[in-house]
Amino acid sequence: MKINTAEFVISNSDVTKCPKDFLPEYAFIGRSNVGKSSLINMLTNHKKLAKTSGRPGKTQLINHFLINNNWFLVDLPGYGYAKVSKKTKSVFQQFITDYFETRQQLVCAFVLIDIRHEAQGIDIEFMSYMGESEIPFCIIFTKADKISRVKIDSHIASYKKNMFANNWAEMPHYFVTSATESIGKEELLSYIDEVNQEVFKNKQ
Repeated sequence: MKINTAEFVISNSDVTKCPKDFLPEYAFIGRSNVGKSSLINMLTNHKKLAKTSGRPGKTQLINHFLINNNWFLVDLPGYGYAKVSKKTKSVFQQFITDYFETRQQLVCAFVLIDIRHEAQGIDIEFMSYMGESEIPFCIIFTKADKISRVKIDSHIASYKKNMFANNWAEMPHYFVTSATESIGKEELLSYIDEVNQEVFKNKQ
Protein backbone atom coordinates (compact mmCIF):
# COMPACT_ATOMS: atom_id res chain seq x y z
CA MET A 1 0.00 0.00 0.00
CA LYS A 2 1.16 3.50 -0.80
CA ILE A 3 -0.14 6.39 1.27
CA ASN A 4 -1.12 9.16 -1.13
CA THR A 5 -3.17 11.36 1.19
CA ALA A 6 -3.11 11.85 4.95
CA GLU A 7 -5.17 14.58 6.54
CA PHE A 8 -5.90 15.58 10.09
CA VAL A 9 -9.63 15.32 10.88
CA ILE A 10 -10.27 15.89 14.60
CA SER A 11 -8.77 15.87 18.11
CA ASN A 12 -10.90 15.29 21.17
CA SER A 13 -11.15 13.61 24.56
CA ASP A 14 -14.71 12.35 24.10
CA VAL A 15 -15.08 9.06 22.20
CA THR A 16 -18.66 9.91 21.26
CA LYS A 17 -17.32 12.84 19.22
CA CYS A 18 -14.98 10.69 17.11
CA PRO A 19 -15.80 10.46 13.37
CA LYS A 20 -19.07 8.69 12.63
CA ASP A 21 -17.79 7.13 9.39
CA PHE A 22 -17.64 3.36 9.50
CA LEU A 23 -14.12 3.19 8.13
CA PRO A 24 -11.52 0.85 9.65
CA GLU A 25 -9.38 2.43 12.36
CA TYR A 26 -5.85 1.57 13.45
CA ALA A 27 -4.85 3.01 16.81
CA PHE A 28 -1.22 3.72 17.70
CA ILE A 29 -0.31 3.77 21.38
CA GLY A 30 2.78 3.28 23.51
CA ARG A 31 4.69 4.63 26.46
CA SER A 32 5.58 8.30 26.27
CA ASN A 33 8.76 8.95 24.27
CA VAL A 34 8.54 5.64 22.37
CA GLY A 35 8.85 7.41 19.02
CA LYS A 36 5.18 7.23 18.05
CA SER A 37 4.95 10.58 16.24
CA SER A 38 8.12 9.89 14.27
CA LEU A 39 6.80 6.48 13.23
CA ILE A 40 3.43 7.93 12.12
CA ASN A 41 5.20 10.63 10.11
CA MET A 42 7.45 8.00 8.48
CA LEU A 43 4.49 5.76 7.55
CA THR A 44 2.48 8.62 6.06
CA ASN A 45 5.40 10.39 4.31
CA HIS A 46 4.55 13.59 6.22
CA LYS A 47 7.27 15.19 8.31
CA LYS A 48 4.82 17.11 10.48
CA LEU A 49 1.55 15.14 10.43
CA ALA A 50 1.97 14.01 14.03
CA LYS A 51 3.70 16.47 16.33
CA THR A 52 7.03 15.25 17.65
CA SER A 53 8.35 16.60 20.91
CA GLY A 54 11.29 16.13 23.24
CA ARG A 55 8.80 16.40 26.09
CA PRO A 56 7.14 13.05 26.89
CA GLY A 57 3.38 13.08 27.19
CA LYS A 58 2.78 15.65 24.44
CA THR A 59 -0.17 13.80 22.89
CA GLN A 60 -3.12 14.14 25.27
CA LEU A 61 -6.06 13.74 22.90
CA ILE A 62 -7.52 11.18 20.50
CA ASN A 63 -6.23 12.33 17.10
CA HIS A 64 -7.86 11.06 13.90
CA PHE A 65 -6.05 11.19 10.54
CA LEU A 66 -7.86 10.11 7.37
CA ILE A 67 -5.58 8.03 5.17
CA ASN A 68 -6.22 7.59 1.41
CA ASN A 69 -9.83 8.56 2.13
CA ASN A 70 -10.63 5.00 3.23
CA TRP A 71 -9.16 4.35 6.71
CA PHE A 72 -8.25 6.20 9.88
CA LEU A 73 -4.93 6.28 11.68
CA VAL A 74 -5.63 7.15 15.33
CA ASP A 75 -2.88 8.67 17.45
CA LEU A 76 -3.56 8.04 21.14
CA PRO A 77 -1.90 9.49 24.28
CA GLY A 78 0.97 7.54 25.76
CA TYR A 79 0.53 5.43 28.86
CA GLY A 80 2.87 5.54 31.83
CA TYR A 81 5.17 8.47 32.46
CA ALA A 82 4.00 11.91 31.40
CA LYS A 83 4.69 15.30 32.96
CA VAL A 84 1.08 16.10 33.71
CA SER A 85 -0.85 16.26 36.96
CA LYS A 86 -2.39 13.08 38.39
CA LYS A 87 -5.84 14.51 37.76
CA THR A 88 -5.09 15.20 34.09
CA LYS A 89 -3.48 11.78 33.69
CA SER A 90 -6.50 9.96 35.14
CA VAL A 91 -8.82 11.86 32.78
CA PHE A 92 -6.97 11.06 29.59
CA GLN A 93 -6.21 7.48 30.67
CA GLN A 94 -9.97 7.05 31.09
CA PHE A 95 -10.74 8.16 27.55
CA ILE A 96 -8.10 5.77 26.21
CA THR A 97 -10.01 2.98 27.96
CA ASP A 98 -13.32 4.32 26.64
CA TYR A 99 -11.91 4.39 23.12
CA PHE A 100 -10.68 0.80 23.22
CA GLU A 101 -13.76 -0.63 24.85
CA THR A 102 -16.46 1.20 22.87
CA ARG A 103 -15.06 2.14 19.45
CA GLN A 104 -16.65 -0.26 16.96
CA GLN A 105 -14.57 1.03 14.05
CA LEU A 106 -11.31 -0.12 15.66
CA VAL A 107 -9.97 -3.15 13.79
CA CYS A 108 -6.44 -3.24 15.21
CA ALA A 109 -4.33 -1.42 17.78
CA PHE A 110 -0.57 -1.13 17.46
CA VAL A 111 1.26 -1.15 20.78
CA LEU A 112 4.62 0.58 20.34
CA ILE A 113 7.57 -0.65 22.37
CA ASP A 114 11.13 0.71 22.45
CA ILE A 115 13.28 -2.24 21.31
CA ARG A 116 16.37 -0.81 23.03
CA HIS A 117 15.19 -2.17 26.37
CA GLU A 118 14.39 -5.64 27.68
CA ALA A 119 10.77 -6.38 28.63
CA GLN A 120 9.27 -3.55 30.70
CA GLY A 121 6.57 -4.31 33.26
CA ILE A 122 4.35 -1.42 32.16
CA ASP A 123 4.28 -2.69 28.55
CA ILE A 124 3.48 -6.26 29.64
CA GLU A 125 0.76 -4.90 31.92
CA PHE A 126 -0.81 -2.81 29.15
CA MET A 127 -0.77 -5.72 26.70
CA SER A 128 -2.34 -7.95 29.33
CA TYR A 129 -5.17 -5.41 29.61
CA MET A 130 -5.59 -5.51 25.83
CA GLY A 131 -5.67 -9.30 25.82
CA GLU A 132 -8.12 -9.57 28.72
CA SER A 133 -10.36 -6.98 27.03
CA GLU A 134 -10.18 -8.96 23.75
CA ILE A 135 -8.92 -5.95 21.81
CA PRO A 136 -7.03 -7.05 18.66
CA PHE A 137 -3.50 -5.69 18.63
CA CYS A 138 -0.03 -6.09 17.18
CA ILE A 139 3.30 -4.98 18.61
CA ILE A 140 5.52 -2.46 16.87
CA PHE A 141 9.09 -2.47 18.18
CA THR A 142 10.57 0.99 17.52
CA LYS A 143 14.10 2.46 17.26
CA ALA A 144 15.60 -0.70 15.74
CA ASP A 145 18.43 1.34 14.21
CA LYS A 146 19.77 2.12 17.69
CA ILE A 147 20.92 -1.41 18.63
CA SER A 148 22.40 -4.53 16.99
CA ARG A 149 20.36 -7.34 15.43
CA VAL A 150 21.58 -9.66 18.20
CA LYS A 151 20.19 -7.33 20.88
CA ILE A 152 16.93 -6.90 18.96
CA ASP A 153 16.45 -10.69 18.92
CA SER A 154 17.41 -10.91 22.60
CA HIS A 155 14.91 -8.23 23.66
CA ILE A 156 12.09 -9.77 21.59
CA ALA A 157 12.88 -13.09 23.26
CA SER A 158 12.63 -11.31 26.62
CA TYR A 159 9.12 -10.13 25.73
CA LYS A 160 8.11 -13.61 24.58
CA LYS A 161 9.35 -15.13 27.83
CA ASN A 162 7.49 -12.56 29.94
CA MET A 163 4.27 -12.92 27.98
CA PHE A 164 4.33 -16.73 28.17
CA ALA A 165 4.91 -16.35 31.92
CA ASN A 166 1.74 -14.23 31.99
CA ASN A 167 -0.35 -17.01 30.42
CA TRP A 168 -0.14 -15.89 26.79
CA ALA A 169 -0.51 -18.86 24.43
CA GLU A 170 1.54 -17.12 21.75
CA MET A 171 3.31 -13.87 21.02
CA PRO A 172 1.10 -11.33 19.20
CA HIS A 173 2.06 -10.49 15.61
CA TYR A 174 4.92 -7.98 15.71
CA PHE A 175 6.94 -5.64 13.51
CA VAL A 176 10.47 -4.33 13.95
CA THR A 177 10.76 -0.71 12.83
CA SER A 178 12.91 2.39 12.68
CA ALA A 179 11.44 5.78 11.80
CA THR A 180 14.82 7.22 10.80
CA GLU A 181 15.76 4.30 8.54
CA SER A 182 12.18 3.49 7.34
CA ILE A 183 12.69 -0.09 8.56
CA GLY A 184 9.44 -2.09 8.69
CA LYS A 185 7.43 0.48 6.72
CA GLU A 186 6.48 -1.81 3.83
CA GLU A 187 5.60 -4.74 6.11
CA LEU A 188 3.40 -2.60 8.33
CA LEU A 189 1.53 -0.92 5.47
CA SER A 190 1.07 -4.29 3.71
CA TYR A 191 -0.45 -5.69 6.90
CA ILE A 192 -2.89 -2.77 7.18
CA ASP A 193 -3.77 -3.18 3.50
CA GLU A 194 -4.53 -6.90 3.97
CA VAL A 195 -6.74 -6.25 7.00
CA ASN A 196 -8.54 -3.45 5.13
CA GLN A 197 -9.28 -5.77 2.22
CA GLU A 198 -10.83 -8.28 4.63
CA VAL A 199 -12.88 -5.55 6.34
CA PHE A 200 -14.26 -4.15 3.07
CA LYS A 201 -14.91 -7.65 1.67
CA ASN A 202 -16.97 -8.57 4.74
CA LYS A 203 -19.00 -5.35 4.38
CA GLN A 204 -20.19 -6.24 0.89
